[in-house]
Amino acid sequence: MDHPIYVAGEWQTSDDPLPVTNPADGTLVGRTFNASPEQYERAVTAAQAVAGPQAKQPAYERGRQLRAIAERILARKDEIGALIALEAGKPVRDAVVEAERGAFTFRLAAEEAERSYGEVIPLDLNEVSRGRTGITRRFPIGPVAGISPFNLPLGLAAHKVAPALATGCPIVLKPPSAAPLTMLLVAQIIDEVGALPGSVSVLPMSRALGDRLVEDPRFNLLSFTGSPAVGWSMKARAGKKKVVLELGGNAGAIVDTTADLDHAATRCAYGAFKYAGQICISVQRVFVLDDVWEPFLQRFLARTDALVLGDPSDAGVDLGPLIDDGAAARTQGWVDEAVAAGATVLRGGKGEGRYFAPTVLTDVPHDANICREEAFAPVVVLERVATFEAALAAVNDSTFGLQAGVFTNDLRHSWQAFNELHVGGVVLNDAPTYRIDHMPYGGVKDSGLGREGLRWAMEDMTEIRIFVVPDRV
Repeated sequence: MDHPIYVAGEWQTSDDPLPVTNPADGTLVGRTFNASPEQYERAVTAAQAVAGPQAKQPAYERGRQLRAIAERILARKDEIGALIALEAGKPVRDAVVEAERGAFTFRLAAEEAERSYGEVIPLDLNEVSRGRTGITRRFPIGPVAGISPFNLPLGLAAHKVAPALATGCPIVLKPPSAAPLTMLLVAQIIDEVGALPGSVSVLPMSRALGDRLVEDPRFNLLSFTGSPAVGWSMKARAGKKKVVLELGGNAGAIVDTTADLDHAATRCAYGAFKYAGQICISVQRVFVLDDVWEPFLQRFLARTDALVLGDPSDAGVDLGPLIDDGAAARTQGWVDEAVAAGATVLRGGKGEGRYFAPTVLTDVPHDANICREEAFAPVVVLERVATFEAALAAVNDSTFGLQAGVFTNDLRHSWQAFNELHVGGVVLNDAPTYRIDHMPYGGVKDSGLGREGLRWAMEDMTEIRIFVVPDRV
């Protein structure tokens, strides 16, 4: 089945077909098209042209459209979830949850669009400025270039499209080549609710055309979610535009002596192996205090053993395949490298095709790739530590800093973790994999630049302007 692309309010095809296959078995899911240079130009020109009218849309109209999008996504959540499972290999029950979260994100954007407030600032702080008051307001930044990844083909794209519509910014979105069909379906919904033509374009595109999107000076903001190497390269080529990067990590969790070990084991296993570890905030490293090492390890391994690996279209499956053969080969290579350097495999350690068994490692050298880099695979490294301070230092011993989880019932340790961990978010008594869509989300160090989450994304998509008003006009 052919899926046309969405070019400035029109459905079009091109001479460059893009087949989309199921990562579970390689079968054809559907066919869409890479945009041609002419289609790209049409989308960008339309975004420039609509920027003025879109910026003038009243809040109630933006809110109405966003709520309508949310309602229609929710009404079609099973259809969308099935499509995500087919093209991205995500277990279908998780894929339906992603559709629900996508609807939630658009609904939140509607609410934020209706409460975008300014501020009144007294300016009479010295005699020269007597009789003056400042009024601030945020204005749309203009055309936005968005690039989203395969692992949440709706959820992460929604965090670019929804705030753009909420602020009145046109957006040209490049969906992932491996899983572009989900956002083309959402584009149908956006079109149905009467969005201004040109306010949203969804264009699969070649690497060369994607580079042009990054470098194009007609965009005022680039919002990218993906790998650190690609993201920082884009920033270097983006020119004068504002850049928001939501990149990866090797998220750490700490299990303190006061932790609820059953809960910690359950949530760490969930965070390590959900969607085969293909999540930016997947639990990759767990640091366990000596006193609770053995009881925690017993519980964690039991939960790992209970996981079901298989066809993502089966509602009983916990984790499916990796996205492609390259990801599977990289994962096997990194595990083998760690084992050769002295690591112990407690569970898993081997893949079959794109399916990789949930893998638990200990005694892994800190300089091994499976520790230092982002695994993006169902592999977790467990390490015992002597003190809570040593655990904090171990989490911080990383070039990444997205989120961290801390399992403790010690109030002092809770605040110590919040104050000392060099990450974008500290999650108490849960895995770092936790996220709700209205919270500020993003990282430090190599994990990114800026924050997503509706209110914070909208701040990046707007510019503050002050109106200086004298008491006599």
